[in-house]
Amino acid sequence: MKDTRPILGIALAVTLWFLGIGVFILGARRYLPEVASEHGKGIDVMLLYLLVTTGTLVVIGHLVLGYFVFRFSRTARVSPTLPGAAAQRFWSIAPAILMTVLAEGGVLVLGIPVFGQLYTQEPPADAVMVEVTGEQFTWNVRYPGEDGRFGRTDPALITDENALGVDESDPAADDDIHDLALIYVPVNRPVKVRLRSKDVLHSFYLPHHRIKQDAVPGMSIELWFVPNREGEFEIACAELCGFGHYQMRGFLRVVSDQEFERYLAEKQR
Repeated sequence: MKDTRPILGIALAVTLWFLGIGVFILGARRYLPEVASEHGKGIDVMLLYLLVTTGTLVVIGHLVLGYFVFRFSRTARVSPTLPGAAAQRFWSIAPAILMTVLAEGGVLVLGIPVFGQLYTQEPPADAVMVEVTGEQFTWNVRYPGEDGRFGRTDPALITDENALGVDESDPAADDDIHDLALIYVPVNRPVKVRLRSKDVLHSFYLPHHRIKQDAVPGMSIELWFVPNREGEFEIACAELCGFGHYQMRGFLRVVSDQEFERYLAEKQR
């Protein structure tokens, strides 16, 4: 009976080679929308680095595995030769170090400056302050008004009419501006977001601006970014938060300074 192992080995090797190359080609496609913030390019550089390095390792792994299958599928018996202790230690430790350097080292080098700006650096003095509070299944939006201060909130004061539990006896609350699932911000100006949640875990996601941050009950998380392109962009909740999660969406409208001031004036009236 004719030995079919060499033919099967060649077929399997070719399949592995094409799989590796196909994965790399699919991963090289652009899946994210066009960047609309200043820091977004830094996020894209970090993602591109991860795709290229891990994609290259996938291709190399498939090529090497295919070579082994191609070469040894024609061998009649398994060789009794085993690697020595030194070789085993090397091939156990070296790949772990390589992956650590590629994954963690690259992400830290490229990511720390970007995330440091978003979360640790203080925004410029002219930053627009906006508070976004997630709840099932919408986004409550609040601006501090002309005094630049938010009114005090208390969970005990939350009602159907007072969704955020704003203390109306606090003078700072008199000029607060409220909206629902709609955020207006001026283009090319820093926007400082105070992110909160009144019920469960949500995730504030702006794909075009490369912003994705969990809103955690009991915490106020602040970040800031600079939108550099006018337009209307979807706000999504990227964390499963209940049966209505699929419909929890809002919109970020990036407009000119004049239109932003008109919006605030209309809401103030």
